[in-house]
Amino acid sequence: MNSHLNRVNESYFQHMRHALSFTLGMFAGALCCLVHAIFPFLFENTGSQIVQRLHDRMVRNRAKLSSPNHSLSSGASRSPNP
Repeated sequence: MNSHLNRVNESYFQHMRHALSFTLGMFAGALCCLVHAIFPFLFENTGSQIVQRLHDRMVRNRAKLSSPNHSLSSGASRSPNP
């Protein structure tokens, strides 16, 4: 557990907050897709937009972690992405 938290440079509660924000986004996307399956004229692009936004957030976070300026020992916490 600690190796993952160290790798992403987050405390337990920071990681929980970020993971839960992804969970909420996934639930929202799933709900939009479910409604769209029943009513095709609703949420025509919303599910895919949510997936794209979540993917972009994760890719940006990985890019930050792999950047040469990123230091795991700095103790600096990352701010959550919008």
